[in-house]
Amino acid sequence: MRSDIEGVAFDLDGTLYPNYRLNVRLIPFIFKELRFISAFGKARQIIRDEQLKGLALPEDFYRHQAEKLAGVLSLPKDSTDLIKEKIDTLIYRGWEPIFKKVQLFKGVFETLAALKKAGYKLGLLSDFPPEIKIKYLGIDSFWDVVLCSENSGALKPHPLSFKDLARAMSLPAEKILYVGNSRSYDVAGAAGTGMKTAWIKSKFFIGSGFKKPKPDFSFHSYRQLYKYMIE
Repeated sequence: MRSDIEGVAFDLDGTLYPNYRLNVRLIPFIFKELRFISAFGKARQIIRDEQLKGLALPEDFYRHQAEKLAGVLSLPKDSTDLIKEKIDTLIYRGWEPIFKKVQLFKGVFETLAALKKAGYKLGLLSDFPPEIKIKYLGIDSFWDVVLCSENSGALKPHPLSFKDLARAMSLPAEKILYVGNSRSYDVAGAAGTGMKTAWIKSKFFIGSGFKKPKPDFSFHSYRQLYKYMIE
């Protein structure tokens, strides 16, 4: 065990399972709702850009998100409630049942079990509501803390959601290892609050360098993360 780490927290999408296993099952839905999904992605990026500029966080993230999406779609402001309902129906609740058929990365279940047995606190921080997903994935029993960054009003890499994570885990940030698949969102956001970071990458990844900050540990199989933390 590592004496410098007391808790391990994870991103969900693309970190505990490969994105392609979800995306291939979403193909019919994506073709049907391509305009809406594309606009939703643009709205989320607008929100992230605003937050990186230091603009005040909204009191109601979900309404703010719907307003931004309405703007991207060139819809009037009075359509906000309908857009908010459509996001909930299509993006949040609509995708969740698909996770019944999505498989985790090899070794995830065993690694989580080993970390739990070793006495590490386990946390989960996702940019999308994770509770139903982790239940369908069969890993809902492992976590001491499960958070969605949207509840803080701040998407990754904004530091607020990572600070909320450390607070909920009752650990100083420097005692937490955060594991994610995005250098821009997961590694940068966690490192910005003092957490140690682990980046899961494809074993076929070819790159000469990293965007700053570099992760403390990079791996492509959960066996490697197990050895890093347990052996």
